Amino acid sequence: MGIATFDNPDGRCAWANPREPIYVTYHDEEWGVPEYDPRALWEKLVLDGFQAGLAWITILKKREAFRAAFANFDPEVVARYGEADRARLMADAGIVRSNAKIDAAISGAQIFLGMRERGEDFTAFLWDFVGGKPIQNHWAGIGEVPAQTPEAVEMAKALKAKGFKFCGPVIVYAFMQAVGMVNDHVVTCPRHADVQTLAKAHA
Repeated sequence: MGIATFDNPDGRCAWANPREPIYVTYHDEEWGVPEYDPRALWEKLVLDGFQAGLAWITILKKREAFRAAFANFDPEVVARYGEADRARLMADAGIVRSNAKIDAAISGAQIFLGMRERGEDFTAFLWDFVGGKPIQNHWAGIGEVPAQTPEAVEMAKALKAKGFKFCGPVIVYAFMQAVGMVNDHVVTCPRHADVQTLAKAHA
C-alpha cells in the first residue's frame, strides 16, 4: 500500500500510529463508519482530494483549519467563492495551499449543487457503487488491503465524468474506506466487528 505501518499490540490496524493520538482517535471513532450524510461525504471527498501527494495525517491535523477556511464545507457557500476567496485561501497557512485543489473544491461544490438541483441524490449516487451497503472484507493483515478496487475505478470514472477533480481510483478507494463503503479494518482489529455491526444496524 506504500504507507507507514506501526506495531499495535492491541490489534489495531497497523497504519494507525500509536504515537499520534489524533490518528488513533480517527481510526477508533471515524474510519470505516458508514456515512450517509451528503454534505459530510462531499467534505471527505474534498479532503481526500487535498491529500493527493500527501499523508492523511497531514490533512487530519489541518482538518479544523480546512473547515474554518471552507465555511464548514457548506456547498452553498463554497460554490459562490470568487477571486477574493481564492486569494484568502492561498494565504491561509493552516490549509494545503494549492490553486488547483482549491479550484477543485469550489467547482466540486458547484457540481454538488447542480446534482441536487437535478434531483440527483449525492449519497445514493456514491453508495450505488457498492450496492447501497458496505462491503465486508476480512483481511488478515494490512499487506492484503488493496490500493484500489473495480468499484473504486468505476466511482472515479463517474465522478470525473461529472467534473470532479482529484478523484482517481486510489484517492477514491481511500475515501470509500474512510466513509465505510468498505470495511477494511483487519480482522484482528477490534473495530472490524464494531464497524460490521454498524453496517448491519443500518441494513
